[in-house]
Amino acid sequence: MTRETGGVGLGTDPAGNKGGAEAALVLEDGRVFRGLAYGAVGQTLGEAVFCTAMTGYQETLTDPSYHRQIVVAAAPQIGNTGWNDEDDESAKIWVAGYAVRDPARRASNWRATTTLPEELERQSVVGIAGIDTRALVRHLRTRGSMKAGIFSGAALAATDELVARVNGQPSMLGADLAGEVSTDALYTIEPDGEHRCTVVAVDLGIKTNTPRMFAQRGMRVHVVSSATTLEQILELKPDGVFLSNGPGDPATADSAVELTRGVLGEGLPLFGICFGNQILGRALGRNTYKMKFGHRGINIPVVEHETGRISITAQNHGFALEGERGERFDTPFGTAEVSHVCANDGTVEGVRLVDGRAFSVQYHPEAAAGPHDAAYLFDRFAGLMEGA
Repeated sequence: MTRETGGVGLGTDPAGNKGGAEAALVLEDGRVFRGLAYGAVGQTLGEAVFCTAMTGYQETLTDPSYHRQIVVAAAPQIGNTGWNDEDDESAKIWVAGYAVRDPARRASNWRATTTLPEELERQSVVGIAGIDTRALVRHLRTRGSMKAGIFSGAALAATDELVARVNGQPSMLGADLAGEVSTDALYTIEPDGEHRCTVVAVDLGIKTNTPRMFAQRGMRVHVVSSATTLEQILELKPDGVFLSNGPGDPATADSAVELTRGVLGEGLPLFGICFGNQILGRALGRNTYKMKFGHRGINIPVVEHETGRISITAQNHGFALEGERGERFDTPFGTAEVSHVCANDGTVEGVRLVDGRAFSVQYHPEAAAGPHDAAYLFDRFAGLMEGA
């Protein structure tokens, strides 16, 4: 049984909406949201998720962790600051589609080089505007993230046909996507100022600001493909290894897990974030699960068990590690513990080896856009490598 929700009265032609072309966002359970085309016209399929951030839409759209996801902006007004040449977190927009309520009719920022809808169209990203995103977010919170599609122009069809297209796509559960977003070839970011140590960063969907944060602290960063072997990493003579964020189901990332076990076996310091946290957790013997609707935003509180310190963090994940705050468990590499949890729901937000040589967090300490509460973790990793 389908249920349709109409637009929210934006008129017939909000800026960039392709002359008022009709569009529909369709969910796998038959819920339909009617609006206007935004960006490219056509069809796109993906998992519908919502992001609560009020700023940083450019960084969100270019985050590889959003690969194959249709992002719903919880903030009502999007596009105000346009699009610039400086804030991309990768070489392209990775989201499968974008859904907004009230698109800005003009861009107003001195750094803007184009508008958001123009960039969406240039990169062939199908979007929808003028829908009731508040109702959509509440629906996804209640029912969970689910398969979805955005359709406009010639891609529009009878509702039953659109629902069938949506349900015919692969699920995010079991999706192996890190290899689709990883770099094809090694590249190096040189340190700012005096060289302190060398990091090999395994690109599972790395964001641009992460190597920049390392470089600011005097670290040379060799960014390598997700298919890189342990032998190839050791040839680079790193002082430590970093596991990046990335998309997909961590339960499929067996090669990354084996690589991580190899790094731990070599005794190299290791630091992971987001997807990298799940990979380290799996390497230590923990299981992962798909969350109901995940954490996506830049205002999520996390508690560090050892210190009680609370950080406001940027997050983007739909999977999590099993465990409880402060839980200790045995691994082939020594005793490990759940080091961080989310203050909102108790979800595991970090694990570490008790001897300190490997740790990871589920959030984004590089935080672009977002709070900088967790930036100290880069300094912690630098100190760990220098003391190794």
